[in-house]
Amino acid sequence: MRIAVCIKRVPDTETKVRIAADGKSLEPSGVSYDLSPYDEYAVEEALRIKDAAGGTPEVVVLSAGVGDAATQIRKALAMGADRGILLKGDLPFSDASSAASALAGALKELGADLCLTGKQAIDDDGLQVPAYLAQALGWTLVSVVTKLELKDGKALAHRQVEGGHEVVEVPLPAVITCQKGLNTPRFASLPNIMKAKKKPLEEKALASAAPRLTVLGLALPPGRKAGRIVGQGPDAAPLLVKALHEEAKVV
Repeated sequence: MRIAVCIKRVPDTETKVRIAADGKSLEPSGVSYDLSPYDEYAVEEALRIKDAAGGTPEVVVLSAGVGDAATQIRKALAMGADRGILLKGDLPFSDASSAASALAGALKELGADLCLTGKQAIDDDGLQVPAYLAQALGWTLVSVVTKLELKDGKALAHRQVEGGHEVVEVPLPAVITCQKGLNTPRFASLPNIMKAKKKPLEEKALASAAPRLTVLGLALPPGRKAGRIVGQGPDAAPLLVKALHEEAKVV
């Protein structure tokens, strides 16, 4: 069995991002990057499946985009993945269709039996790549999974739904997106970090294709308006109600 985990390089959650001069991309200078947090759940789940099976499934980590994503692949290798594949090239920001197309081609060549991803990447919160990927592969997609069991060529998945959860069973191969609560990602030990440097990481050129999505512009959210004190004590109540009704129009 071979388990593929698709990951993404994203700005660190504590990094203050800025819009570049072109108004269509993010300014890369001064930005630190990390593995998307939801992808860590996917890596951990693949490793748990491998551990439960006695170490026989191969865990392969894939990422599509810039060359620096090799750092995030190495992080997954330090957690315990066996090898990595980097599809290196200029991938347009938020072009989920192009990313999924590139990953699907690699997965077909790899011969994976299961693909795990995070439920979403935290940079654009698109939630589109797994769906595009499943469609391109012709596999079943199960999203926001909080518990996963594999048996007899099938996956039994518990997933979040509004007001509760549902349990579904699907045949493998399948694409599973991982939600917080599925597991607790492990920390890479220093010996495993050193071992990860020697694990195979294959770089392949990203197949060039016309982008399906073009970013026309990026803008920061408008700043909040300054607050206003309408009065003091009990006499302020009618003034506040009037302001909420006539100005804010919320009552």
